[in-house]
Amino acid sequence: MAYVITIDGPAGAGKSSIAKRLAQLLGIHYLDTGAIYRAIALILAEAEVRPEESEFLEEALSDIRIELRDGAVLVNGFDVSREIRTPRVDELASTYSALPSVRRALLGLQQDQEQYGSLVVEGRDEGSVVFPRAPLKFFLTASPEERARRRCLERERRGESVCYDEVLAAIKERDHYDSSRALAPLVQPEGAVLVDTSKMSEEEVVELLLSRVRGALSRGEVTA
Repeated sequence: MAYVITIDGPAGAGKSSIAKRLAQLLGIHYLDTGAIYRAIALILAEAEVRPEESEFLEEALSDIRIELRDGAVLVNGFDVSREIRTPRVDELASTYSALPSVRRALLGLQQDQEQYGSLVVEGRDEGSVVFPRAPLKFFLTASPEERARRRCLERERRGESVCYDEVLAAIKERDHYDSSRALAPLVQPEGAVLVDTSKMSEEEVVELLLSRVRGALSRGEVTA
């Protein structure tokens, strides 16, 4: 019996690491949609395709092939896993992902992954747009200050120099953009369980979600 678990929420809420861990514990696939959007943004920017609707954008999108393989992200056969994890690509992804052509191109790719079995999928519109009929939906959030703190720690661990105030300002700007954009804005999906992780450890969040999922499975509330 295949099923989909969606985890949506703003930038820095811990969606990726929690989704990965949840998928591991459940023994099902993890779909990193953020990586897909970052990869698209990276390739389009490098090809000097402007983030606006045009025939050049449509043509460029038709030539891009993305594969998620064993945790790696491949674009036209090349591994871009490291290149897409930078602040610059974060900003590019937000800009390109608002374009209808980009979202149309990747909507099918995401939905097709369900054919390979049950999924834990995270993003900003997974439960509202991509998998609206998913039986298990969560919306993770945290205060902007806490998300900025986590983002700073993450970048410091990578040896990057960071300024907390700049990171906080960027997160607030991203929140406003994601929630106010006309196409697929960031919202709490209908039926999603709201989880404020501000004062929770990652392990506590994972345990909460795992308990909810196992409970739904045992009660027969999840169907293919």
